[in-house]
Amino acid sequence: MKILFIHQNFPGQFKHLAPALAARGHQCLALTLRVREARKWQGVQILPYSLPDRREQRVHPWLVDLDTKVTRGEACFHAARKLREKGFAPDLILAHPGWGESMFLRDVWPGARMALYCELYHHADYPHLHFDPEFDRTDPEFEALRIRMKNLNNHIHFPVAEAGISPTRFQADTFPQEFRDRITICHDGIDTATARPDPAVRFDLDGERTLTRADEVITFVNRNLEPYRGYHVFMRALPDILAARPRAQVLIVGGDDVSYGARPPNGQTWKQVFIDEVRDRIPDPDWQRVHFLGRIPYDRFLRLLQVSRVHAYLTYPFVLSWSLLEAMSCGAAIVASDTAPVREVITHDQTGRLVDFFDGRALVTEVCDLLEDAQTRDRLGHAARAHARTAYDLHQVCLPRQLAWVEGLISGARPPGEAQ
Repeated sequence: MKILFIHQNFPGQFKHLAPALAARGHQCLALTLRVREARKWQGVQILPYSLPDRREQRVHPWLVDLDTKVTRGEACFHAARKLREKGFAPDLILAHPGWGESMFLRDVWPGARMALYCELYHHADYPHLHFDPEFDRTDPEFEALRIRMKNLNNHIHFPVAEAGISPTRFQADTFPQEFRDRITICHDGIDTATARPDPAVRFDLDGERTLTRADEVITFVNRNLEPYRGYHVFMRALPDILAARPRAQVLIVGGDDVSYGARPPNGQTWKQVFIDEVRDRIPDPDWQRVHFLGRIPYDRFLRLLQVSRVHAYLTYPFVLSWSLLEAMSCGAAIVASDTAPVREVITHDQTGRLVDFFDGRALVTEVCDLLEDAQTRDRLGHAARAHARTAYDLHQVCLPRQLAWVEGLISGARPPGEAQ
């Protein structure tokens, strides 16, 4: 069968699925903005296309998002027509629609089936909106209208797609029921054989010292350090954690940009905003135990999780980070926010500890209690890894299920029932 992948940053969430389908003998192509020249990758033919130069045009602010997506959809449409002219006709299109590229592809190939990677449908009610009042400076009624407009791209895709796949129930359940019924829940998968405990792990820190499992290490990981992922809550708890645990080393991973939500005022970074807020409460010797590592390579990231004695993870009700499941797979003792996406993977005092997102005092208490209690840390860490292997293992659970889902789409069969 001929399968076309659409992802602006291919392979993205198709990193394991696309090569596995190619290995099964399917002809797999991908259209993406990520590369400039055609190439072959793990059996997948990757073809580039580009966006046209555009003159600035006036458009209502609520339509800027859709305007950008239509621009991308048009560019992908032209690239798809060139493929059609060369005789390529996919049986199945697998697309991440989030940036609009797949918007017009059924117009090119009306006989193809289409399935979507369903990351999120935007809701304008609590807790999806107005969850954190500290950063909610908008008119609630006005903001609800803008958020609804962000779903226009989703609604353009729904009529042309036979099915969807979503990594978590929380994400799938954000979609309207008429499309939710077509979504299969299956996570992208965690390679639990790679993300595993390592009692002998060594983590080099700033070229000055090496941390091992004998050290008291607290870890906190975001793609970018920002409120959506609870960076402000963690930083405000940090002075008390450092005072209570004089031997602790705190390792913080994350960039200075913004992935979600509003940017900080006056050209600042959220990282620096909250450093400035708490710095005068942290004596210089304690501050020397706080290490901002920026973004780090994956192998170093895994060593960080393996050396962690307690891992803190906080998030708004939003897309769940892979890093939480990777921390679980590494056997970390986790303190996480008691928010809906987290409750889907962590049960309080079974596979981790849950605290109210806004309760910094509870975060301090749980982190310090686990640092003091090796037996509980071991119990929670073992249970977390067992759950990660049982429910989210890439090779034994998720990839086989994804492959079965795709084969069902190709055959026209009803997609398999929901996972988890």
